[in-house]
Amino acid sequence: MRNRFILWTSAAALALALISLTAPPMAGQATQAAAKSVVPRTPDGHPDLQGTYDLSMMTPLERLPGDPPFLTKEKAEALQKTEAARRAKLNQTSSADRPAPPVGGDTSAPKSFFEFLEKAGGGAVGGYNNFWLQQGSAYTVVDGQIRTSIVVDPPDGHVPPYNAAARKRLAGARATPTSDARENQDPSAEPPGAFDNPEQRPLGERCLLGFSSTSGPPALPDYFYNDLHQIVQTPDSIMILTEMVHDARIVRMNAQHLPKNIRRWMGDSVGRWEGDTLVIDTTNFNDKTRYHESTENLHVIERLTRVDDKTLLYRFTVEDPDTWDRSWTGEYTWPATSKPMYEYACHEGNYALGDVLRGARRQDAEEAAKKNK
Repeated sequence: MRNRFILWTSAAALALALISLTAPPMAGQATQAAAKSVVPRTPDGHPDLQGTYDLSMMTPLERLPGDPPFLTKEKAEALQKTEAARRAKLNQTSSADRPAPPVGGDTSAPKSFFEFLEKAGGGAVGGYNNFWLQQGSAYTVVDGQIRTSIVVDPPDGHVPPYNAAARKRLAGARATPTSDARENQDPSAEPPGAFDNPEQRPLGERCLLGFSSTSGPPALPDYFYNDLHQIVQTPDSIMILTEMVHDARIVRMNAQHLPKNIRRWMGDSVGRWEGDTLVIDTTNFNDKTRYHESTENLHVIERLTRVDDKTLLYRFTVEDPDTWDRSWTGEYTWPATSKPMYEYACHEGNYALGDVLRGARRQDAEEAAKKNK
C-alpha cells in the first residue's frame, strides 16, 4: 500500500524561492488545429468523453518565481532533460558503504519544483525513495502554448490572496480536517491540536479523499503518483473516477442542486452540455474538505471539451466570497492513456495513523519533561 502522507504543496507558498526544471517529451497538446478533427460521439449525439486520462505533468498550479507565462520548445525540452537526469540519478543503486546522513536530516535548499515537493513530502529525514514515484515528465500544452502554470486568471498565474474574512477565520482557527490545506505545511507550523485526535488529521492522511484535490473539484494533479482519471458517460450521469485513494464523483446531468442542508465531501455536481462542452457546476460542499482553505460556500464550475481523439481540455473556475475577493481560473490538458488504473488500497483507521498520534504523545511528554527540569 502506498503511503498517503506525502505532502503536496499548492504552489502558492510552495513555489517561493524555487527554480523550475524537468524532462521527456511534450504532454497532450490541445491546439486549435486539433479542435477541427472529428469528435467521437455517443448515441445521444454528445461528444464521447469516455476513457482514461493521465493528469501527471510538470506544470505547477501556480507560476514559479521568474518564470514567463509560456516556455519555448527549446527551453521546455532542456528543463525536461535536466529533470529526467535528476530522477535517473536518484534511481541509481545506493552504495553499501555510503556515509551516514547528517544529524537532523538533509536541510539543504531544494533547487527545483519537484525537489521541493519531495522534500515537503518527506521532511529533512526523507520519505519515499524515487522508485515509488510516478511523476509527470512534460509541461502541459494548451493551444500550442507550453504553460508554466495551471492558473491562467489572474494573468500572473497565482491564486488570489485571501481576503479579510479568510485571514480572520484562519488566524483564529484550530486544526480542522482538510483535504490539502494542512498537508501543505511543515508539521511544526501546524496549529495547536493538529495531532490531538484522528479527526483533526488531513483527509488524505485518513484515506477519506486524495490529497492535493486529486478528487476535485477542481481536479488537479498530485505530482507524485496515481494521477489517472477515468470517465464513464451515460445520458443521465457521468462518473469521474480518481486513481488516488478511491474517489468516484457522480455528475447528475440536467438536474437541480440538492437542498443547501445536504452537504457532500466532493460537493453536489450537476452537469449540462453547452454545445460540445460538458459544464459541471458544483456546490453544497461540507465544512471538512476546505480546498485551499475555502468554506462550504465554495463554488466550482468545470468545463471539459474534447479537442481531439486523444485529448480533453479541462478548464475550471473557483469562487468563494468568504475566501477570495474574486474568482480565479485554471486550465490544462488531459491526455488519454492506455495505462491500467490500479486499486489504491487505503482505508480509514490504518495502523499508520495510530503511529502518528502515538508519536505526538511521545513528543508532548518529552517537551513536558524539559519544562519540568
